[in-house]
Amino acid sequence: MTPQAALALAKEHKAKMVDFKFVDFIGIWHHFSVPVLELTEKSFSEGFGFDGSSLRGWMPINTSDMLIKPQPETAAMDPFTKEPTLSMICNVIDPVTHEPYTKDPRHIAQKAEKYLKETGIGDTAYYGPEAEFFIFDNIQYDQSQNQGFYFIDSVEGSWNTGKDEGQNLGYKPRYKEGYFPVPPLDSQQDIRTEMVLVMQQMGIHVECQHHEVATAGQAEIDMRFAPLVKMADNLMWFKYIVKNVAKRNNKTATFMPKPLFKDNGSGMHTHMSIWKGETNLFAGDGYGGLSQMGLHFIGGILKHAPALLAFCCPTTNSYRRLVPGYEAPVNLAYSCRNRSAAVRIPMYSNSPKAKRLEFRTPDPSCNPYLAFAAMLMAGLDGIQNKLDPGLPLEKNTYQLSAEEKRGVPTVPASLEEAIQHLEKDYEFLLKGEVFTKEVLETWIEYKMDNEVNAVRLRPVPYEFNLYYDV
Repeated sequence: MTPQAALALAKEHKAKMVDFKFVDFIGIWHHFSVPVLELTEKSFSEGFGFDGSSLRGWMPINTSDMLIKPQPETAAMDPFTKEPTLSMICNVIDPVTHEPYTKDPRHIAQKAEKYLKETGIGDTAYYGPEAEFFIFDNIQYDQSQNQGFYFIDSVEGSWNTGKDEGQNLGYKPRYKEGYFPVPPLDSQQDIRTEMVLVMQQMGIHVECQHHEVATAGQAEIDMRFAPLVKMADNLMWFKYIVKNVAKRNNKTATFMPKPLFKDNGSGMHTHMSIWKGETNLFAGDGYGGLSQMGLHFIGGILKHAPALLAFCCPTTNSYRRLVPGYEAPVNLAYSCRNRSAAVRIPMYSNSPKAKRLEFRTPDPSCNPYLAFAAMLMAGLDGIQNKLDPGLPLEKNTYQLSAEEKRGVPTVPASLEEAIQHLEKDYEFLLKGEVFTKEVLETWIEYKMDNEVNAVRLRPVPYEFNLYYDV
């Protein structure tokens, strides 16, 4: 879509406002709006100013002026505003040089796509994330010097089978048995369908929706694959739609990886393939129907996975999910069909066009632009260096002997450990200037200061159960 077409879309829908959305360093959408009369063809080249010092990990207050430039191909009518509002995703620009801002995650993802083409390996990297989430009825949390708590509730919560609800009808999925019974046990069919319909209204191709394994409203909606930047844009819309549809149904949705104790967390299994023209370069006659290139890509993912997780599982809470026994793919191995391996080769179809790998370790708390770019850079490093992924893991990893387990490497056990791996293993990210040392240093500093150390300072409720009487 051209600037002229974006302006025509606003006119067609009688838009009164234009909303500019852009992603911060951590992965949260921000926005501001202007009256539609403020949007002209010049706006797409001149941009709009904003204060970059108030966004996490970006500019200091003494150099805070920044620009956003709306990208006309992202123009769409916002489905949640009261007044007709044209929405566009924006790139962030340095106001002095008018060059793309080096810490703009969307720009980093665009550089990753450009680097793929420059290598000559392929034209397009396709991504298909399966983002899981929870839909709750109530969430309360607080932390101060002398108290800290969280409280979650859901009409679906298995813990409510004995609750006086006036008329308790039961039909609450038992722990780890939410995949995927019909209504009335699945009480959220209609709200998920509402989410799907809004996504389709926004031009997002949805393949299916269903309840997930955990009790209390765990859900999954699957989008059809798309090129890297386009899919990252789609995932930002996906989160926006899920949260706003939940809110207008008087519910709350979260992509936090592990909100519940003793039940499954929310992952984001990510399907990937590289194409040149109409040819899927991952299709071949090797293991699982993959080409040698596809297997080398897996080799890159597995080699760099401990560092990748600093972007793909970027919260301290991510590692509450990555523990054995909850279908969490903690083992750095690959396999056909085996969901206990970090990388799976789906076997639903023998069609060459369907051949892909599935990196199962990431979770939906990530910034998709950074996570997808980092995954691509790791896989390309595997292709360029012909990294051998080793032998596939065919056994159920949860039934391995102690000796067998010692031969299977595992993911980092904490965000701090993942960051330590990133500090040692980052050269693959610098190729093509896709990531820069400044970006990596800022990411590490922010995560350590604002998350790792912040969590380390605070006692958690269960510690009182363990230690109060020592």
